[in-house]
Amino acid sequence: MNKVITEGIILTPPAFGDGLDVWSSEDGLAGDPTYDGAPNASLIAADADFGTCLELVKTQDVQKLRALYETPIETGCYLRVRVRVKAISGVLPAVRIGAWAGGSNGTHLNGVVEIGAAEQLTTYGEVVEVSAIVGSGSRTGVDMVWGRNATFGHFGLDLTGNTGGVVRIEDIIVEDVTSVFQSDLLDVVDVKDFGAVGDGTTDDTAAFEAADQAANGRDVLISEGTFYLARTVTFASRVRFQGTLVMPDAAILQITQNYSYGAYLDAFGNETLAFKKAFQALLNFTDHDTLDLDGYSIVLDEPIDLHAAVGNRDTFASRRVVCNGQFEARNNASWGDEITTSTASYSASDPNRLTDVANIASIPVGALIEGVGVGVEIYVRAVDVGSGTITLSNPLWGAPASQTYTFTRFKYMMDFSGFTRIARFTFDSVDFNGRSLASAVMISPNGLIYHFKDCFFSNNKDRCITSIGSGCSGMLIDRCQFLSDEQALDVGDRKSIAFNCNANDIKCRDNRAIRYKHFGVIGGTGNIITGNHFFQGDNAGVGDRTAGMIFTIANCKNTFQGNYVDNCYLQWTNEYDPTPDLVTGFSFGSFTLTGNIFFSTGVDKWFRFIQLKPFGTNHYLNGFTVANNLFKAVNGPSLDRVETVDTTHAELNHTRARNVTVTGNTYHSVSDRMENPVTVSVSRTSPSQSWANDVSDHLPFGGHTKTVTAIVPEGQILDAANRGVFEQPYASVGQGSNRAEFNVTWSKPVKGQVQVTVRSDTPN
Repeated sequence: MNKVITEGIILTPPAFGDGLDVWSSEDGLAGDPTYDGAPNASLIAADADFGTCLELVKTQDVQKLRALYETPIETGCYLRVRVRVKAISGVLPAVRIGAWAGGSNGTHLNGVVEIGAAEQLTTYGEVVEVSAIVGSGSRTGVDMVWGRNATFGHFGLDLTGNTGGVVRIEDIIVEDVTSVFQSDLLDVVDVKDFGAVGDGTTDDTAAFEAADQAANGRDVLISEGTFYLARTVTFASRVRFQGTLVMPDAAILQITQNYSYGAYLDAFGNETLAFKKAFQALLNFTDHDTLDLDGYSIVLDEPIDLHAAVGNRDTFASRRVVCNGQFEARNNASWGDEITTSTASYSASDPNRLTDVANIASIPVGALIEGVGVGVEIYVRAVDVGSGTITLSNPLWGAPASQTYTFTRFKYMMDFSGFTRIARFTFDSVDFNGRSLASAVMISPNGLIYHFKDCFFSNNKDRCITSIGSGCSGMLIDRCQFLSDEQALDVGDRKSIAFNCNANDIKCRDNRAIRYKHFGVIGGTGNIITGNHFFQGDNAGVGDRTAGMIFTIANCKNTFQGNYVDNCYLQWTNEYDPTPDLVTGFSFGSFTLTGNIFFSTGVDKWFRFIQLKPFGTNHYLNGFTVANNLFKAVNGPSLDRVETVDTTHAELNHTRARNVTVTGNTYHSVSDRMENPVTVSVSRTSPSQSWANDVSDHLPFGGHTKTVTAIVPEGQILDAANRGVFEQPYASVGQGSNRAEFNVTWSKPVKGQVQVTVRSDTPN
């Protein structure tokens, strides 16, 4: 940039030969005395070195020479004032550039530097050049920093020292040297050119805003230094950082053109702080819906309270994405679990509350609750210290009126629990590496459609994704890898859980999970679980296994399709029911298992792939399909069965079973193979009137024979005289001590063989 060339601005004052009436002996202001006719000033017409020049006798301690001409000053421009002088006789003075700084309306800018460095003359006749640079910014090499409010200057020189010396002065030159201070020539404007100081304490906010306004398509350069910004700054231009920023927590840095984590890392120089500030901007409408981590691995020294990082909102419902990077915990005490015990009261009439909670102020939101009658994955959703009340993520199922509970607060790298509600938030291609120290993500108490896709959850200490309320409604977990921190432990020693949900409409698709205690705890209804592979074996040989998934709602409306259930099982309960005895309702149903692989290695014959566990009486199967699945066991004995009912709390009422379909499944190394309806061959080689048959090895979950839908003879039925019998027998169901037998009864003793189709349910 050169304003003389680009805009025709005249910077240099008039030559001495044009008259001394425009050269002042004071500040160069209108009305100041000039050197025209002064006894100590004269023009020399033909100096050998200077041509026409000014000869000046020093008569004052500081002999000033200032042009009455107002040289214009623009923000971002830098001017060099230079002059050649030589001593002729008398006392040798020192020489320096001098100026008077002017602002708007002709006012003087007080407090700015108006002199350059002094040069002592030492030899008569020696030509010496003195110069100084003036400009708005505090830049290296700038002698006179005048800031953004300077608009003009009166330039000249000073002779200092003892009086009596005679010097000759060549015409004073003022030239634009802005290009010396610009990076990459014309593509940036530097905040220092607009008055930014960069000392870490001076508020440079106004300078930043002025630089951004002046950029006009160019980048704004934050040159070296530490710049304090006291309030929110929004850059409409692209911004580059050589220096760093200091800002209050509430002040937002909004980078609108080149918004990404890398820019904020450059801005703040600290990985954790950079993410907090970038996330703060993401939720404050910077014209971007995605925070790209630029492939960085962000090392965290402590959990990030995302609500505190944003600081100015409790809810957010616009789509936002964090993608393409890694969060990694670093070892220090901030990751330790907080464990509190406290007595509290509970009533099934108010099933989502604990009341009269002792020491309630020490119990944090998001703490896991343990105690008698507390189901799996119950969390503190909200704490009301004033009323002594805790809101639970789900009801308890059999808690006493009062007891001591244990509250354990895990620490999460990304913690949304401080928000009231978050909707439409996505983590895409992010690796959450807990380094055996930290859990990964706790979502907000309320919300909608969190989405985790193509993420890695590696070595997280306790949990990967935790829901403490209904914030998981509509949550999507797609194509993620869950790599347990407990892979070296035997199954019985594990405690980590990959994810849980409490609300409806969860989609869990095409994920892979290795050796957790549980892959998922599924609350709510209307969920789709498809294409996942989760395996939970160990190296202990024949040993225990845990539930890969736990379904906690009886009538759950779940689809479980195309999954690989590897060395674990499915557990289906109603433990989130505060009054679990069935009085009205649909009971266990609306669940479809189709096209899955159930595989085990090194388990004993008592192992079961599907375990149903009612927590109250009178429950029954009502709309349950198990179709076209593969059940296979290797490296151990054949399994007795693949399904069971855990009767710890209650039995199933098999007399009420409806709409149970178990068909098309393949069994390898399984002795008793469930099927419903089941067709069996019943035969007698000697005449008998009543043909009893036990099908308990086929009926699912220990069911009863309820209906016979077909009896078809195979060949001729003969009586005792070997005469053909052409009559239809009748069937009796629910027979035997286990009620898993049926009888085919004829009008007289007969022999032969029939195919009988029997059901353990009442079909619709």
